[in-house]
Amino acid sequence: MQTTKLESPDVWRSEQLGGPENWGQHLTTGELREITEAVRLCEAKGVPLFETTKDDFRLTELAERLQRLQHELEGGRGFAVLRGLDLSRTDAEACKRIIWGMSLYLGTPEPQDRAGSLVHSVTNTGKTIANSDTTRGYETDDELKFHNDGGDVFMLLCQRIAKEGGVSKLVSASALFNAILDERPDLAAVLQQPFYFDSRAQNVNESKVQVVPIFTEYMGRLNVLYKRRYIETAQRFPEVPRLTPLQVEALDIFDRLCADPALQLSFSMQPGDIQLGNNYSILHSRTKYQDYDAPEQRRHLFRLWLTLDNCRPLPPVFGTTREFGPTYVRRQGRGLAA
Repeated sequence: MQTTKLESPDVWRSEQLGGPENWGQHLTTGELREITEAVRLCEAKGVPLFETTKDDFRLTELAERLQRLQHELEGGRGFAVLRGLDLSRTDAEACKRIIWGMSLYLGTPEPQDRAGSLVHSVTNTGKTIANSDTTRGYETDDELKFHNDGGDVFMLLCQRIAKEGGVSKLVSASALFNAILDERPDLAAVLQQPFYFDSRAQNVNESKVQVVPIFTEYMGRLNVLYKRRYIETAQRFPEVPRLTPLQVEALDIFDRLCADPALQLSFSMQPGDIQLGNNYSILHSRTKYQDYDAPEQRRHLFRLWLTLDNCRPLPPVFGTTREFGPTYVRRQGRGLAA
């Protein structure tokens, strides 16, 4: 149980970060040239996307930046935004190849659903959470409240933006925890006790729900797992205990402080932007958006979940979750403490 305030590089407030010139990174001409050439060679050789290796997608200058990014994501402030890619004449398959090839220099892509999908298209499919037990937020144009994804890191490549809305927001989970501890230490304790999450029929162990704290301290590091929407949809199962008034209070203060402009970094992704965030230390959200009518103009991003090469030990409770189970197993296979 974490009972004292946290001090580490991933404890930050938006006012400390300043403008995008302080936290955004522009790819150099040489790095952009490397990406273009790597895509061209892979396409020329006909290398299947998911069989692409570093030897196929060769990077030198950019590989050095991505190696530095590993330490920014795990051990630094926990997120990064890369900018400068021109995707105006790049189709969806080439976009997938770019994000896949770059990811290989950070870690290992992990499945994002029970079917084992390694790349997801983040776009509005017309589905709704209310009308389906399996639809997930990234398939809708809904506002996505603060949450985290799976694997050590989420990686998003923006191909097209919406007509209006879809603003990205990030919050430091440790700064959020400190704020909750300042205001309501009793609720900080509640958030470190088990909650029931709807697995949306995506857990490979076939469990309908997963039981895990929102904040979990393990081996000196605070980890977060939060999806209020799925905590609430889990209530539809008769075997799931009803949320207590104190648990609802804890969820409310979590959401309220996430929405505090002093805590959150807010920015609009542009075509060619790549956003990365550590899922144990960063929460992200997206505002509701309005799309274009023509399908070929609609908002479209590509997403990967990655296990980093420089990974932190994970609490055993994460091994049963759909978000972190594959990463937990991969750590065990590497002989790393979990």
